[in-house]
Amino acid sequence: MIRGEIDAFLGALARRAASAHTVANYRRDLARFDAFLEMRQVTLAAVDHVVIRDFLNSLYLENLARSSVARILSTLRTFFRFLIRRRTIERNPAELVSTPRLPRKLPVTLQQTEVQDLLEIPGERTFKTLRDRAILELLYASGLRVSELVGLDDTDVEWTDGLVRVLGKGRKERIVPFGQFAREALDAYRAERSRQGLTRPDDTGGLPLFVNVRGGRLTARSIERLVAHYRAHLRPGRRVTPHTLRHSFATHLLENGADLRSIQELLGHANLGTTQKYTHASVEHLRAEYRKAHPRAKGS
Repeated sequence: MIRGEIDAFLGALARRAASAHTVANYRRDLARFDAFLEMRQVTLAAVDHVVIRDFLNSLYLENLARSSVARILSTLRTFFRFLIRRRTIERNPAELVSTPRLPRKLPVTLQQTEVQDLLEIPGERTFKTLRDRAILELLYASGLRVSELVGLDDTDVEWTDGLVRVLGKGRKERIVPFGQFAREALDAYRAERSRQGLTRPDDTGGLPLFVNVRGGRLTARSIERLVAHYRAHLRPGRRVTPHTLRHSFATHLLENGADLRSIQELLGHANLGTTQKYTHASVEHLRAEYRKAHPRAKGS
């Protein structure tokens, strides 16, 4: 029913250099909506807030999570704003529909001792273990997203000052520092990478910072498998992903006195509200420590 409008919207996203992942998510969400309209024989002109609520209810009947329904509603709002700019419609019917209330989900973090244990696991001085140690150290030292990490070139790192230049969400650039431990791990890895002749440009002309044993740039999936491999050495059942190290980075900064605005800048969050979830995680940590340590904390 609205395939032409969807194609125009996705084309506009691609021209704005939206990531392939973002475009794919929009395409999938809008295909669901289009199928719903076709099944109900509803034209674009007839779409109002009641139609959208019916569509969202159909998603709940499919047992979609509230978070997924909220994301699809956000997609529809963005799509209708695009149609308003094109003068295809006059009003945004999705703005009249409330976003589903989501349960507060605290980020999964590691304790500082657990991070220390994880970083010490890659022991032998082979190319892979030196690289893996450098990756784990940098993830925790900088709080980078895994997509940001794999996109790094050598030229993005200011070695003398211990800074890394990152192209984050929305193609926004930020500068993030890293400490001495990460610097030493990176230096050891780069020396071995050079010794093995794996320092060469990729198809984009950039010199990838992190490469595989053939010299190709690592992918996000490679980093996820790498972290899963070392996770197995921690206590059974401990959930650790690259994003866990990002969460731990932020939580440990907050616990040790960093202010929320600085953490927001370091993480590359557009809104302070996104960063505030770490405040709740920190409070939960303090509560747990209180229960363990205070002689009269039982039941608190």
